[in-house]
Amino acid sequence: MPLPLLALAIASFGIGTTEFVIMGMLPDLAQDLGVSIPQAGMLVTAYALSVVVGAPVLAVATARLPRKSALIGLMGIFILGNLFCALAPSYGLLMAARIVTALSHGTFFGVGAVVAAGLVPRHKRGQAISLMFSGLTLANVLGVPLGTALGHELGWRATFWAVVAIGIIAASALALWLPRGLPGSSGGSLLGEFRVLGRPQVAMAMMISVISSASLFSVLTYITPLLEHVTGFTPDQVTYVLLLFGVGLTVGNLLGGRLADWKMMPVVMTTFGIIALIQVALVWTSATPMGAVPTLVLWGIAAFCVGSPLQMRVVDQARGAPNLASTLNQGAFNMGNALGAWFGGIAIDHGMSYVHLPWLGAGLAICALTLTAIAAATDRGQPQAGEEGEQACAGYAH
Repeated sequence: MPLPLLALAIASFGIGTTEFVIMGMLPDLAQDLGVSIPQAGMLVTAYALSVVVGAPVLAVATARLPRKSALIGLMGIFILGNLFCALAPSYGLLMAARIVTALSHGTFFGVGAVVAAGLVPRHKRGQAISLMFSGLTLANVLGVPLGTALGHELGWRATFWAVVAIGIIAASALALWLPRGLPGSSGGSLLGEFRVLGRPQVAMAMMISVISSASLFSVLTYITPLLEHVTGFTPDQVTYVLLLFGVGLTVGNLLGGRLADWKMMPVVMTTFGIIALIQVALVWTSATPMGAVPTLVLWGIAAFCVGSPLQMRVVDQARGAPNLASTLNQGAFNMGNALGAWFGGIAIDHGMSYVHLPWLGAGLAICALTLTAIAAATDRGQPQAGEEGEQACAGYAH
């Protein structure tokens, strides 16, 4: 992995770890701060909403900064936020610290994706974006389990201190390895950049990102009770199954980057079809451990196979404002996370059993496939997308 991409991957590993590790420490954290577990769970919700809200704010605030300076500054916010988390004496202050930490999340991944795409030749941009996001998938495989174990042994504050250390390493790597002279935005007005978001193809690409995440999280949010009550796994066994699922996410992320550089839209449409079929199969395979485990691994591969292509699609279509659009697409993914969990909760509240929940995820995947097909059809006859975005980065590609 080229050193600049490695620096971006280290940073995404730290961001992914701090986002998800708190889920494994909720009981300990709730007991220590004197709140209920549902109240502690609001720390997860607040983080996700802060990503959605903070992404456009910081995208505008950093729009005129050189991208290297912007990325290092965003990691500074990340380090300070986790430092405040480690020191927070009360639930309210921990909540405030989580909100501060999340502000940098969407903008870092948005700007980082544009930088990663500009560091390599055009035919390798999908792989470059997937390499940056590999840190996020590895966070689920390594960072979250290790961080949770550290929190159980030494207390939840120790986990945040460890994340602070990762943030310092990432900021140092960015300062040392990212090339100088990374430009800011194209130099147009902010109003002009926001007008770019009104382009039908940009809006459609972001909508596909929302539906894609909703398809995943409508089932993944409730995967633990499904595996325990339907498949018959113990809580300890579920941990190992989810670890294998995380391995599938990592493989899918890297595979998606390579396939995106080949034929992006056909790959995305095919993958959404595969996701729908896998989720339908899960309705039956979840009945036994031998059926559930391979199905979940395949689902993880397919689910993250579309992440990098969708991010690249937004960067391609948002000519003139790739930073802003790429950042807002991260908010779109997080909005899909929240909507998917909400849709799944509504289905369960209205009598849908856990075993039938994958039907909902499959239906959303079909919606994403349909919208992708419409976007691909409207591409025909239009000029090649992405040339301006590529030229904005061309000065440091190597």
